[in-house]
Amino acid sequence: MDIQSALARWHTVAKNGSQPDELTAIMREDAVFHSPVVHTPQKGRPIVVAYLSAASQTLGNDSFPYVREVIGEDTVMLEFETSMEGIQVNGVDIITFDNEGLIMDFKVMVRPLKAVNKVWDMMAAQLGRQES
Repeated sequence: MDIQSALARWHTVAKNGSQPDELTAIMREDAVFHSPVVHTPQKGRPIVVAYLSAASQTLGNDSFPYVREVIGEDTVMLEFETSMEGIQVNGVDIITFDNEGLIMDFKVMVRPLKAVNKVWDMMAAQLGRQES
């Protein structure tokens, strides 16, 4: 699958609220997630789906747009902006796809520090809700 098609699938899933079943369908079994607030990479489809689903619930509000895309051969960088409880957040999603268009690596970077702290608080709460 070409990078444009893989990216279009990601955008569709993201616009639908990053539902776990839709994320699972576009994710490799051995996918890796790099969080802006967790030191170690999170490995495996179930944990990556959990993190991306939680991120959608915390970052993906009405103020969330992707504002820039940089597209490479197998990797895209998507810059986003959002507001979380009055704190302006700027970040990037760096997504690497395999030849079938499945996500194999997903890295999120966020700035400024105040935003990182807010993401930490809200993601921890959202992941806690998913576990209960």
